[in-house]
Amino acid sequence: MTNAISTTSRHELSSGIFFLQGKVLKEIHAILIETLREHAPSYATVKNWVAQFKCGDFSTCDKPRPAQPKTVTTLEIIDQIHELILEDCWILAKSIAEQLGISCEQVGSIIHEDFDTWKLSAKWVLKCQNADQKRQQCQLSEQLLEFFRRDPN
Repeated sequence: MTNAISTTSRHELSSGIFFLQGKVLKEIHAILIETLREHAPSYATVKNWVAQFKCGDFSTCDKPRPAQPKTVTTLEIIDQIHELILEDCWILAKSIAEQLGISCEQVGSIIHEDFDTWKLSAKWVLKCQNADQKRQQCQLSEQLLEFFRRDPN
């Protein structure tokens, strides 16, 4: 019995509510609680479904919501972004978004939250570098600065 209850789908629940429509809302909810126990939908959910049925909407599927993102961040997308940044640390977030067909906001979120990086002089760099990385970066910067001082062309 427990397996049947735990696998009850939205379709099955709303179909049950459809057949209980002649009853008062509290009765419908009480019957569902008695039958499904902890797996019963909330009173608010039952109320919404009954209202939908009364308006003639017998659909048991969720309608698409315009505010929902069109894409989901997956490991594949994260890896692709990482590869693009490794290939070209000067790449624009807009360019990454166009190449992968995702939003600029999603690219920015992945870059800042998953990679913990930020733009510094138009180059993607780690926000937090360990002491050795900082030392190497300083040495490299000093070498480049000395090189350009000696030969500006």
